[in-house]
Amino acid sequence: MSQPPRYTLLEDRGLLSVGGVDRVTFLQGLVSNDIEKVGAKRAVYAALLTPQGKYLHDFFVVGLDDALLLDCERARLDNLKKRLSMFKLRADVTLDDRSGELRVATLYGDGAGDALGLSGDAGSAGAFGGGIAFIDPRLKDAGARAVLPLEGAAKTLEDAGFKATDAPEYDRLRLQLGLPDGSRDLVVEKSTLLESGFDELNGVDWDKGCYMGQELTARTKYRGLVKKRLVPVIFDGPPPAPETSVMLGEKEAGELRSSLPADDGGIGLALLRLDSMAEADKTETALKAGAVTVTPAKPSWMAD
Repeated sequence: MSQPPRYTLLEDRGLLSVGGVDRVTFLQGLVSNDIEKVGAKRAVYAALLTPQGKYLHDFFVVGLDDALLLDCERARLDNLKKRLSMFKLRADVTLDDRSGELRVATLYGDGAGDALGLSGDAGSAGAFGGGIAFIDPRLKDAGARAVLPLEGAAKTLEDAGFKATDAPEYDRLRLQLGLPDGSRDLVVEKSTLLESGFDELNGVDWDKGCYMGQELTARTKYRGLVKKRLVPVIFDGPPPAPETSVMLGEKEAGELRSSLPADDGGIGLALLRLDSMAEADKTETALKAGAVTVTPAKPSWMAD
């Protein structure tokens, strides 16, 4: 028997509103995806990079009323706002933290899209519960997200047929699918988009014009310079701490990121060298993080 669709209110997500007449052109020149595609019917996933193409922030972008909402890490929202403010100059743009009045929820399980009145297309969006809901633009299997008025958000979702769950249940789904969770999995001013899956996860538009960090991102893709990938891993014991080195014999093969324990060990993400994964597979040698065996579980969406 299938379970009813489920929801988790994400306390760690904030909402930065980008308003003003120039909001679209302002973001278009800064972030990795095509903001001209965003509206009441479409959401995108995007990143803000350094001029050298290194990760700073990632977020979902959706239109609500006369503004663009950035669904971002709440703990780092002020930093994102500060960085964007540096580029306002004379643009007619406003930046406002709306985390105190709106809440982000993730929605998943059988029938989640149908309960929201949305098609199954990644990124499709529509009005819902006084706010907006959208199919996760990274991956359809990740379910959907909703931005709702803080007051009554849970009741709105339960009235639509969703059952409340806690954050670890969504985290388990996220890790199984290999989806990064902001700075838990991406290192600020160090990680690159392509090693982190942004190409396959619809986080980069290759046809839009220039944006900050675009040159390095494009060069990495077209010259085949990706040497590491962020991949889901399975542990045969309690997951070691983030940043623990993953070893192939005496050689460092990568580093652990976020994880979640389970009765039979746990799951997580790790940034692993492609050549080390290939060598481990060819020689049937286990990757290790301390005494724990780390087994890559490459998702179907990830390119070879």
